Amino acid sequence: QVSRLGAAPRHTIALMKMARLLQAMTLLLLLWALLGLLGWFWGLAGWLLLGMLLLALVHVPLMALEFALQRHVGRSDPLPRATAWEVLGAWAAEAAGAVRLFAWEMPWRWRRFEDQLPADAHGRRGLILVHGFVCNRGIWNPWWPRLRAAGVPCIALNLEPAFGTIDDYVPLIDAAVQRMSDATGQPPLLVAHSMGGLAVRAWLRDSDGDARIHGVVTIGTPHQGTWLGRFGRAANTRQMRWQSPWLAELVAREPAERYRRFTCFHGHCDNIAFPCSTATLPGADNRHLRGHAHVHMLRHPEVLAEVLRRLRD
Repeated sequence: QVSRLGAAPRHTIALMKMARLLQAMTLLLLLWALLGLLGWFWGLAGWLLLGMLLLALVHVPLMALEFALQRHVGRSDPLPRATAWEVLGAWAAEAAGAVRLFAWEMPWRWRRFEDQLPADAHGRRGLILVHGFVCNRGIWNPWWPRLRAAGVPCIALNLEPAFGTIDDYVPLIDAAVQRMSDATGQPPLLVAHSMGGLAVRAWLRDSDGDARIHGVVTIGTPHQGTWLGRFGRAANTRQMRWQSPWLAELVAREPAERYRRFTCFHGHCDNIAFPCSTATLPGADNRHLRGHAHVHMLRHPEVLAEVLRRLRD
């Protein structure tokens, strides 16, 4: 991650860890699929080919399980339930999009777009992008052409260590906010997906950063924790458990009026942050996206349109 203002941040080398992990997983799955095809050509049992191909596409049934759990847990949620067709469409779109993001954009092309901090950035509102759990800055690649065309000064973070605590990411966000403020002379807008929204809230808690930002947009952030977090064993997944002690302490240290600075996109087909209402904040501008799953929300036209609108405010 190299800034056009000069040298790369000190943590640049560490940023490669998640990309390398995703690269290794992608190559391993491709190897299994290749072995299955070779087994078919060599006349081996058909079940071997089927097993290899299923392993290469293991995320598809796993996502189906996530959607089934989401439907079951969300029965008592006060927000509207998705129809069966909406869930089916969200599952198909999420499964297809995951292949491109997790097997291509994030492992191999996470450095495709450099941070946009041109020499004439002063006076323009800047944007800081914060990704979620087991992702990296490559998740924002579909946004970059629009952001560049609009001339938006932009920094896309990588959160490392990938399986550390959410509090570990506070210095990274603080450094990005300072870099952007120095370059533009304006408080930046922060946009965060999933766990990234909790990292932003942790930064606001520790830095008293309300006066340093223009606002926050979160997309599928489990602000109250997620039911799915009970299966996580990493430090940050334990913090994201439904109504975890870490989240309770975070809320206790937040002024209620801070939430009015937030726009929270949430969806009744979110297969990660559920129940659906967990991705909302009291007093925030909470916006419901129909028929879009957790990562696929980033492709909803309303999300980027709202980000560009807030940058113009």
